[in-house]
Amino acid sequence: MINIQEIDGLKIACGINEEGFVEGRKNLVFIHGSGNDHTVWKSQYNAMDKDYNIAAVDLPGHGSSEGGGEQDVQAYVEWVKKIIGKLGLKKPVLIGHSLGAAISLTFAIKYGEMLSGIIPVGGGVKMPVNQIILDGIRQEPSSVIALAAKFSISRKNRERLSGWLTDSLTSVTPEVIYGDFLSCNRLDITEEILQIKIPTLLVCGDDDKMTPPALSQFMKDRIPGAEMSLIEGAGHFAMLENVKMFNRVLKNFVDSLPSLLPAKSDSSRHKGTYKNGSVGSISSIS
Repeated sequence: MINIQEIDGLKIACGINEEGFVEGRKNLVFIHGSGNDHTVWKSQYNAMDKDYNIAAVDLPGHGSSEGGGEQDVQAYVEWVKKIIGKLGLKKPVLIGHSLGAAISLTFAIKYGEMLSGIIPVGGGVKMPVNQIILDGIRQEPSSVIALAAKFSISRKNRERLSGWLTDSLTSVTPEVIYGDFLSCNRLDITEEILQIKIPTLLVCGDDDKMTPPALSQFMKDRIPGAEMSLIEGAGHFAMLENVKMFNRVLKNFVDSLPSLLPAKSDSSRHKGTYKNGSVGSISSIS
């Protein structure tokens, strides 16, 4: 079950906590990558939904969200901004994978004051996509999807995860994936990355062939105070390939950020919950 919000005439889906959002908890917003949906984060929200307020977004045209997708990262940033506002999430941490990493970085550049921090996973200041891939996803989508499913996952994890990734990529239209790939291909925040002033944890699989660790290192060297974690034995889908290590570094970073609770005694904590829209259980999403 998921939460559905109407935004700009489209029904936009998010997986959120079963009990709604608990005031005082830290807020996490998860953003998937090209051709995926919120379930790419299932190993995170199933493990963390009792500790944090979680919204795992289906971008327009993906998963259970309406729309035809976008062809520019900035357009997706505006959607995420509206989703955060609609859900009433104060100072969230944005965790984004691949295209979602580009979205989180660009969001931090433009709207950094709205965030507590960002965790870009498998990203870069540029994320070029070969023209053969761009053309192929429209002309021979099955071939491109098979290629992506193979090389996005480290060799040791392919048998376990490549089938899932193939199913995920075939659940959206080729036009939506094309728009996602084009969004990545158009990205260039080489200069703007210097404007990020909020806590940043850059995460990358140590065997990521799509966005190699050097891309994250480049950003770490330019974002003041940025941290970087390499996930052992993982390719481009680090959050699924080494769940235990990924969740540990994510939780350690989030817990290091300032609390959203006012600096008062424990007795002043608000124990109630507040809900937005039609709330469903994220723990039941697979």
